[in-house]
Amino acid sequence: MRTWSGVMVAVLMCGGLCGCGSVDSREESAAAAAARFEASLVAERPVEGCAALAPGTRDELEQSAEMPCVRALPEERLPVAGAVRTVDVYGHQARVVAARDTLFLSSFPGGWKVVAAGCTPRPRQPYQCLIKGG
Repeated sequence: MRTWSGVMVAVLMCGGLCGCGSVDSREESAAAAAARFEASLVAERPVEGCAALAPGTRDELEQSAEMPCVRALPEERLPVAGAVRTVDVYGHQARVVAARDTLFLSSFPGGWKVVAAGCTPRPRQPYQCLIKGG
């Protein structure tokens, strides 16, 4: 019984530290969330786009634009991201690099949410993002 308890503790600790699922499945999930966000923008469905944003990002967008997310998001004129090139997952954070955009996501209990979009790299500096959470 003692051995079984030790194995269970080790499994639970690994699950808590490693996150849910394999790295490949988490990368696929993050890429799918980014693609859904992108599809909502292309199809001009701001309700879905706003639902794909992390709560802090949605709040920041509404505060800075001084209007509801469903009106503010289309005003940002985010670039059409294009095909996903790479996905990097670090714990509960992900970076999705597409042909014309980079998105940053965080894992929430309900799935991956966009915390920053319209991001462009800058040499030796953080990315510059059109929308981001506070």
